[in-house]
Amino acid sequence: MSTPLKTAKRFVVKVGSSLVTNQGQGLDHAALARWAAQIAQLRKLNREVVLVSSGAVAEGMQRLGWKKRPRAVHELQAAAAVGQMGLVQVYESCFRKHNLLTSQILLTHDDLADRKRYLNARTTLRTLLALGVIPIINENDTVATDEIRVGDNDTLGSLVTNLIEADVLVILTDQTGLFDADPRTYPDAKLVTEANATDPALEKMAGGAGSHIGLGGMITKVIAAQRAARGGAHTLIASGHEPDVLVRLAQGERIGTLLRAKSATMAARKQWLADHLQTRGNLMLDAGAARALLADGKSLLPIGVYEVTGEFERGEAVSCRDESHREIARGLVNYSASEARRILRTPSSEIEAKLGYIDEPELIHRDNLVLL
Repeated sequence: MSTPLKTAKRFVVKVGSSLVTNQGQGLDHAALARWAAQIAQLRKLNREVVLVSSGAVAEGMQRLGWKKRPRAVHELQAAAAVGQMGLVQVYESCFRKHNLLTSQILLTHDDLADRKRYLNARTTLRTLLALGVIPIINENDTVATDEIRVGDNDTLGSLVTNLIEADVLVILTDQTGLFDADPRTYPDAKLVTEANATDPALEKMAGGAGSHIGLGGMITKVIAAQRAARGGAHTLIASGHEPDVLVRLAQGERIGTLLRAKSATMAARKQWLADHLQTRGNLMLDAGAARALLADGKSLLPIGVYEVTGEFERGEAVSCRDESHREIARGLVNYSASEARRILRTPSSEIEAKLGYIDEPELIHRDNLVLL
């Protein structure tokens, strides 16, 4: 029985640091050549491919003579700036041998959180794919700070998957796939060959962080699959050491762990809201307000909010949390944090009396709200 990848047209492929570097000793040129060759085969099968590739910081470390990954942000940014030159140069050379053009796209969370920049990025990527160009994407580590970081390329891959409405996210790693326990600790752990991406048990199965070369671990891959599933995309986690793994996957062969998207696809604007990794603040909801959002599909009114945390302006993304502090929704708020605090527990009919004006009767309109 074949997998959904056999009929998938648009792929986002993420390759980790361990698959493109020589154990931290700079780029593995032969490995990059193999990825280019496989993606060229996918293009011959009429598949569109976006490549999210790690390796820039590792290459920069090698060029700068650093043995350990730096912790200081400015040093990471310097390593990324140096390493991006080598990473793109090698990929461009490898793809050129297959008569394929490449492009470099560097993103931060701000690029995806701002609606206009988000739409511009989507249009650019779709245009490149229509032209037969292979976009090579990485986080813009040279300018990224903690406030605007995506954080790891598994997460970036899932965001790009939703951005371009890809059919499948392929996360290639040095592991066979997801196991029901850590195989390094439990030799009898079994490979999870297929599961629902939103199954909460998957997070418990996922292990901890990876090597000193890259960031993340299996948990980031599971969370990335959950995010991609909201956009209707399946996720495949497999070993990048499998021969011709991309070609075999595209032909429907079962390899690694398939995490299926079961839920209905969100509307594009709702997906954009759900993919905000960082919100500017929190609105704490009483039980009635939480029920109105979750069960009745209502807008959020100020009367149901009992606390505001964080600082935000009108139009920024905020989290809506129930009385147990669980995030149940997020949306674009109609009032600033200071204004929201002044109208807590206030009926909409009294907003103008408290503020001296009224912009909207809701704190968040349901059209600008997404349930999580």
